[in-house]
Amino acid sequence: MTILCKLSDIPEGGSKGFELESVEGTIEYFVVRKGSKVYAYENSCPHTSAPLDWIKDRFIDKDSGHILCATHGALFNIETGLCMVGPCVGDSLIPIDVKVEGINIVIERLSKL
Repeated sequence: MTILCKLSDIPEGGSKGFELESVEGTIEYFVVRKGSKVYAYENSCPHTSAPLDWIKDRFIDKDSGHILCATHGALFNIETGLCMVGPCVGDSLIPIDVKVEGINIVIERLSKL
């Protein structure tokens, strides 16, 4: 288990990107905060494997409140990672196991590590 940051480091409705090194290379992922809950996904669009963000730590569409792929405009449900709008409807983001423990957001394990 690894501490990523404090829950307060990610504003309500905000997001933050992270990178971890593994034997297979660098894994980019992001955490989204919704109230006291957090959700994390690999930073890779299921449509083209492109990163979702164009601007650092900006993964949420301000109009809809959903996760946004800045390349294609695809929108993903925060809680499930399911694509609801765009070229990858029905596909999902790859989840990462994270949780809030006390004041910290911790990562349980990356499957590729």
